[in-house]
Amino acid sequence: MDLSILVLVVALILFGVLAFKQLSALILAPLVSIFVILCFRLPVLDTLLNSFMPAAADYVSDYFLTFFVGALFGAVYQFTGAAESIARTISKVSHDKFVAPVIMCITGILTFGGVSGFVVFFVIYPIALQMFKKANLTRMLLPAAISAGCWTWSMTAPGSPSIQNKIAMQNLGTPATAAFVPSLIASIVEFLLIFIWLEYRARHFTKKGRYFDDPTLKMQLTADELKEKEAGELPNFIIAFLPIVLILVLFNGFKWTVEGAVFAGVVLATVLMFKRIKGGLKEWVNVFNKGAADSGVAILNTAIVVGFGGVVQNTEGFTNLITMVQNMNISPLVFVAIAVAICAGACGSASGGMGVAFNALKDLFVSMGVAPEYIHRVGAIAAGTLDTLPHQGAQITLLGICKLTHKEAYFDIAVTQILIPVITLFVFIPLASMGL
Repeated sequence: MDLSILVLVVALILFGVLAFKQLSALILAPLVSIFVILCFRLPVLDTLLNSFMPAAADYVSDYFLTFFVGALFGAVYQFTGAAESIARTISKVSHDKFVAPVIMCITGILTFGGVSGFVVFFVIYPIALQMFKKANLTRMLLPAAISAGCWTWSMTAPGSPSIQNKIAMQNLGTPATAAFVPSLIASIVEFLLIFIWLEYRARHFTKKGRYFDDPTLKMQLTADELKEKEAGELPNFIIAFLPIVLILVLFNGFKWTVEGAVFAGVVLATVLMFKRIKGGLKEWVNVFNKGAADSGVAILNTAIVVGFGGVVQNTEGFTNLITMVQNMNISPLVFVAIAVAICAGACGSASGGMGVAFNALKDLFVSMGVAPEYIHRVGAIAAGTLDTLPHQGAQITLLGICKLTHKEAYFDIAVTQILIPVITLFVFIPLASMGL
């Protein structure tokens, strides 16, 4: 292996190891960036100012509004009880069976409705916790169940108002429903595989004697975290679901921007469920303040890791890596998949890595003669593979919310959000090659 490429591999391993040690992404990203800078003998301060910071800042500039309105929507759904209403209705339909897959379905519905995956974490966690408690299922499966719905089929399926879709649309001029038929088939396969895996693992843990009240877990829960809302405090399921429907209709039917569609959803949710927040306008201000604060944390965790990707992108190792992939004599779509996956892995972010890949290689992708719709979908799916290496800011955030360590919960995250999306690519690419 080329020495420059080896340096990047070592950097990613270092990132992962330190993430397992629960070091904050805000510290990890600049620390490992400096390691890369020193290994390539680049000027430290100059590279940080001209590569690291511009990449992070550009990401904030491009996607802050998306995160912001998504976080506002999530806060409204959290504090009005709308998210819990949706969760309970789905749980009732499932008769309290398949709890982990059901959580995945709920988070997927909310994400497909336009809520930022980061925000869904905060919204769904208390709901998922109660459902896991009722089913006496170990908390070790919580992070995978929550994040699998956020980062897989709901983000890459045709019509999703996700950032991955938005990046591809902006760069390729393609619609959100690009490559509809093969995308739909691949998304269904991905959904089913994740559903089966989560249920298998739930039964496996139970059989092994791992239950909700697990004293072996490093961090235990408090009484306040186990509180459950009364049914009378929740809005009607249909009322709770209407803003999500509005977002999907505006985004896909009327071709509104993601930001505009989600903001409309925020407005409708506020109007429909205004009385669900006791204290009137004053308390609603607090709800919106909470959403705004959540958006800041979410985008900063992602942007700072994207900054690391900006440093990597400007190294000899990255250039050599792309050249090596180009020389592999592989099909254009496989090349797109590998290139985007590598960038996502380097950035620890699906959207960040996809942005880096398209900024650096968009012209090359288009020049290979593949239909832009297929490039769009392969890029979106591939971005959701290696982005979930241990240094991913989103997973670090979620593990903290769930009070679990990488050692306790990362395995199922890796299976559902790295291995299964890779399998999904092997489903989509042959279908695309057939011209579907």
